Amino acid sequence: MIRAVKGMRDILPPATGIWNFAETTAYSVFRAYNYQEIRTPILEETALFARGVGAETDIVGKEMYTFEDRDGSSLTLRPEATASVMRAYIEHRLDQLPGVKKLYYIGPMFRRERQQKGRYRQFYQIGGEAIGSESPLVDAEVIEMSVEILTRCGLENFQLLINSVGCPNCRPAFVELLRQKLSELAPKMCVDCQRRAVTNPLRVLDCKVPDDQPIIETLPSILDHLDSACAEHFHTVRGVLDHRGIVYEVRPRLVRGLDYYMRTTFEITHSGLGSQNTVLAGGRYDGLAESIGSKVPAPGVGFSMGEDRLVMSVEGTLAQTAEALVIVTFTAGEATRNAALSAAGQLRQAGIRVEVSEGKLKKVFETANKLNARLAVICGENEVAAGTVSLKDLAKQEQWTAPSGELLEQVKKCLNK
Repeated sequence: MIRAVKGMRDILPPATGIWNFAETTAYSVFRAYNYQEIRTPILEETALFARGVGAETDIVGKEMYTFEDRDGSSLTLRPEATASVMRAYIEHRLDQLPGVKKLYYIGPMFRRERQQKGRYRQFYQIGGEAIGSESPLVDAEVIEMSVEILTRCGLENFQLLINSVGCPNCRPAFVELLRQKLSELAPKMCVDCQRRAVTNPLRVLDCKVPDDQPIIETLPSILDHLDSACAEHFHTVRGVLDHRGIVYEVRPRLVRGLDYYMRTTFEITHSGLGSQNTVLAGGRYDGLAESIGSKVPAPGVGFSMGEDRLVMSVEGTLAQTAEALVIVTFTAGEATRNAALSAAGQLRQAGIRVEVSEGKLKKVFETANKLNARLAVICGENEVAAGTVSLKDLAKQEQWTAPSGELLEQVKKCLNK
């Protein structure tokens, strides 16, 4: 028997209904903030991620699905979308359009990493990118928008963490200080941190190994080494969040696992996900465009949300509020069949979820209970002859008859109880 590839899985009903809800909710929030959708290819040239994400990151070094195409070129299944969005922005000269370019995406990403709760090798992200502005107000708006999506999806008790990782003017001195401190401490840390201490010391702060955390807490804070411009930028971001009533915690050692981030970084965690508790993360990436070959600066800020983890966090709540199902049933015969189809069509046009079923009522009701249907509409011979329909509230086990012309009114009244 052929099964799904390890780390990849099928998403089946009724779970897909929750996924659709999350995506529809995200669409509505993006629209409110004037974002437009962009769809980039799943395959990109490997160099895009090696140069944009960073050759020394775990993503590029260990996790990418990379292969040689028939013409000898190296291609990679996208491990994240920001680099792809920026590549499209540069290639299609979106900088020529007026204003800040606000783009969002929803789709699958691929990383070959150890499968665990909420983490898959094919996973899905919802993300937004605002390109063309260095303003800290845009940073704050992106954070506010990401919080709004989670809130509207029904996620509760999440925690927003923010930091600044400086810029190319002030960060090098901090990195050198970090390298000096790690020359003594790295031998006591995990193998990855020992390597990062040499190749990219800032990446040590992103380590998730529990035994390394006490050592990391003793390392210098980048907030003590920001230049005046970065400090003012971060101060403004915090001021806007405070004004908007958005609760956050400053985490001085919060960095992102990708090289293109600078200044504002943030993530949102949720305790219900265990050790892999990050639902959403993002930040500013003003130097990304230049790193992938653009001669024109394209400052930007964005976020990506793990849709898999979001669904896992809210599925218990949303499963209890699933959209009601109505069963329309009829007995054998052309007249009853046509009456049932007309009733079903009327209800569907009104946006009501309907299943049409033919057969004996006892069996229809058994199926309806298994489908968690709320209401049955019965179009039998007696009902058709009298110009009526029978309705049965399957939750309360109450049945009544109404004129066919009042069908929609009666159904809505029942479903809204």
